Amino acid sequence: MKFLKNGRVAIITRGRYAGKKVVIVKVMDDGSKAHPFGHALVAGMERYPAKVTRSMSKKRAAKRSKVKPFIKIVNYNHLMPTRYTIELETLKGVISQDTFKEPSQREEAKKTIKKAFEERYQTGKNKWFFTPLRF
Repeated sequence: MKFLKNGRVAIITRGRYAGKKVVIVKVMDDGSKAHPFGHALVAGMERYPAKVTRSMSKKRAAKRSKVKPFIKIVNYNHLMPTRYTIELETLKGVISQDTFKEPSQREEAKKTIKKAFEERYQTGKNKWFFTPLRF
């Protein structure tokens, strides 16, 4: 059974972003010419939003609610899937294999992802995704 599907939340186990949560945007079971192994296009959070309390001012709460996203191509061996899924229809059109070829496209994709993640965080959906892992 294939369990690495689009929208599945996973945790990266190796490398720079080890321990960070990601959403699988696109899966490539057969690989590609540049990456001849099973891999996934993922979007995740490099920096999670900080805790916000009621006594904080709106300006400070807004600043602490910001996230820093990243996009990456990750080998299946370095992903640990979870039981959670997130429906982010906006990300599917934004990230593709061509996004990684030029830095300007990459930055545009990150801005779109940042907006989508912050909007999702503000509405209070998927709370588990926006808390860092403690281990």
